[in-house]
Amino acid sequence: MPKETFFNLPEEKRERIINAAIDEFATYPFYQARVTAIAEQAGIAKGSFYQYFEDKKDLFKYLMELSVEKKMSYISHDVVEGKGKYGFFQLLREVYLSGIRFAKDNPRLVAIGIMLLSDKELYTQIYGEYEDTSAEFFRKLLEYGKEQGAVNPEIDSAFVAKMLTGMSIVLTDYIIADGKVDLDDMEIIDQMLHLVENGVKKRD
Repeated sequence: MPKETFFNLPEEKRERIINAAIDEFATYPFYQARVTAIAEQAGIAKGSFYQYFEDKKDLFKYLMELSVEKKMSYISHDVVEGKGKYGFFQLLREVYLSGIRFAKDNPRLVAIGIMLLSDKELYTQIYGEYEDTSAEFFRKLLEYGKEQGAVNPEIDSAFVAKMLTGMSIVLTDYIIADGKVDLDDMEIIDQMLHLVENGVKKRD
């Protein structure tokens, strides 16, 4: 988390630092990104950087926190809009459509995420703490599905939510293999959602 001195800066200066950091991390993997380059682009002294952040990882984690918050704002908005309009499984599909819309609107953040996925250890360090947040989101959505009569009331919502979180991580890894995120990826997402809705058991 940034130091208090960072939050005391004028908004315009904070934005310059954040945008410079996004540019650097979207261009270079974490361990190759340079604090010097970020400071130069932001128009601050390198020494000032350490008045605002503990180190490069502190800044990187903050960027990922902002990214998660922004993505969740997309999803939350669409879920709220979709309740009462869609059935549970269509609503679940809208969650993933929201993620694609976020990706298309924020290509630099997606570029950072793609590079981060190539470093599993760093990914776990950075995103591990957000898995519980994701699982809780899915748990609440499943409980809504139960209320609507679309989800089996006997399932353990917390357990299935963990499964959905894990599947989403694997799915993300899969769909960005080509280095981009677009609506064509909904074909893969729909396959996963079909599996979630219908299971893998062969039926007569």
